[in-house]
Amino acid sequence: MTNQKAVQEAPVMMNGVNVTGVIDTIKAIQGDTGLAKFQFRANNKWIDGGHNQSQIKGFYGCRLEDATRTAPFVLDADEPPVLLGQDAGPNPVEFILHGLASCLTTSMVYHAAARGIAIKAIDSSLEGNLDLRGFLGISDEGRKGYQGIRVQMRVKSDADTETLRELAMFSPVYDVVSGSVPVDVTIETY
Repeated sequence: MTNQKAVQEAPVMMNGVNVTGVIDTIKAIQGDTGLAKFQFRANNKWIDGGHNQSQIKGFYGCRLEDATRTAPFVLDADEPPVLLGQDAGPNPVEFILHGLASCLTTSMVYHAAARGIAIKAIDSSLEGNLDLRGFLGISDEGRKGYQGIRVQMRVKSDADTETLRELAMFSPVYDVVSGSVPVDVTIETY
């Protein structure tokens, strides 16, 4: 009997996602909306030229400061030589493409799992067009950032493309990039 009970209590897994955990999380947040409040953080330090480095470790969620990460993730950013950098890492706008691609993918996989939709494979290609005149202050004609981003996702699944697109649209990064978010920048000297 013990082995049978253990099998019954094993979490339901789909697409590598603990669906039982997702359902339990949804129920917990429905019962206490304060559990849904998260704060993610990054600390950045300039190194030289276009090279700077971010460290990401702590975050707050489910009414607790996370203590599971023992070491920070370290991310280097720089510019390619054509933009006068040393190419010590992707440039910041390339990180935006990575963040968008990974969040669209994760969102699709998690939401598909919760709906019982199997995903066998996903790959994506992203392109963003940027006109340096805005960044350089040469012209007010265009944005300083991307003028547009194109995402091409290829998904191996029995689900139709509209359903898969709907699942990807739950992406928080897609929401930030496509709708913008207020950003408060303060500067102090030391």
